[in-house]
Amino acid sequence: MTTSSAGAVQYEDGRIVAPPSMADLATQALRAMILSGELPPGTRLVEAKLTERLGVSRPPLREALQVLAFEGLVVPHPRRGVIVRPLTRHDVYEIITLREELEAFAVRIGIPVRSPERLQACRNALAAFEQAALDGDEGVFTQRKYDFHQSIVALAGHERVTEAYRALSLQMQLCMALNRSARRDGESLLQNVERHRDLLTIIEGGDPDAVLKALADHGHGSFLDEVVDQLDGGTPDSERWLAERRSR
Repeated sequence: MTTSSAGAVQYEDGRIVAPPSMADLATQALRAMILSGELPPGTRLVEAKLTERLGVSRPPLREALQVLAFEGLVVPHPRRGVIVRPLTRHDVYEIITLREELEAFAVRIGIPVRSPERLQACRNALAAFEQAALDGDEGVFTQRKYDFHQSIVALAGHERVTEAYRALSLQMQLCMALNRSARRDGESLLQNVERHRDLLTIIEGGDPDAVLKALADHGHGSFLDEVVDQLDGGTPDSERWLAERRSR
């Protein structure tokens, strides 16, 4: 990709493409701050502070907030203005249980892997995940972790399951960011990648039961123990589920 001397035109694969606008750049920066855990769920987004932090004026910032509201990462609040979407204990219960069911379904019909291309997509996703860890960019790291898990679901070749999983994308990434905050002191980004590399090795082995066990053991323990108790909004269903998980 090249840029004209005026900085107004970029070229990609021989095509002219518009450079990102200030609103686009603000959107990318805020999304990364949310998914890295720098702006955790429930944080009030103060325009004056964000314009100073990001170096943008209020119009592009407000446009960025509208995009993030459409994506479901932020929500307007009658008294508090715009806040990062809060997560309740019941939200976590619904997100994790649905995620696990979708992944388990995909594993049961997708492993052993019958498509070399799909398995290569998992390897490519892991490589991108590792690069984000090497770069130390926690916002991108969270997005690439989700991409890796989505590549596992895509092994099934079941488009509706993949779409259902994709619909949970940003909600799962919010959970992943919280999970990362619980692990930050005890696990580096590259150690996190290594856990996923081990998972891919088991997938390549072709035993669906082994993969299901590895997924079950894979990563919610510290999240459920250290983060969920800090959240409000429990229900009888979520509390029963949480108690059952902790008793295993």
